[in-house]
Amino acid sequence: MAGHTDNHVIIERPLELVWDITNDVESWPRLFSEYASAEILQRRGPTIRFRLTMHPDTDGNVWSWVSERTPDPVTRTVRAHRVEPGWFKYMHLFWEYEEVPGVNGGATRMRWVQDFEMRRDAPLDDARMTERLNANTAIQMQRIKHLLERADFRTEIGI
Repeated sequence: MAGHTDNHVIIERPLELVWDITNDVESWPRLFSEYASAEILQRRGPTIRFRLTMHPDTDGNVWSWVSERTPDPVTRTVRAHRVEPGWFKYMHLFWEYEEVPGVNGGATRMRWVQDFEMRRDAPLDDARMTERLNANTAIQMQRIKHLLERADFRTEIGI
């Protein structure tokens, strides 16, 4: 059995703005509450390789991994995967951005899909990781929504 999540949020900001800010990996420690650091390791064309390190979890574990991310500004999609999967056998991510019509000032539907499988020796199985990712994704999406919809969001996230 493999894990799968599919979540979205509507952010009342123009698509171009949401796209630019959420694809700025260097700013992720300020945009996401879970990341302690984001280190860019390599850039090849549109593809970026980076290391994310999380804040310690409730058990004191620090999760860190290397991912590659390739944004496509024409289709407003991003494909990513973990290069160092850690407790995962694999982790594939798909981000999709769509303009929401009829909202003054613009709005964007941001969707994240995660497909993965946990290793047998991982502390969580596929079902528990699916629950954990769904819960945390909702938290992070609401955080991003809240930050970007604030009038002073650029100051708040340091851009």
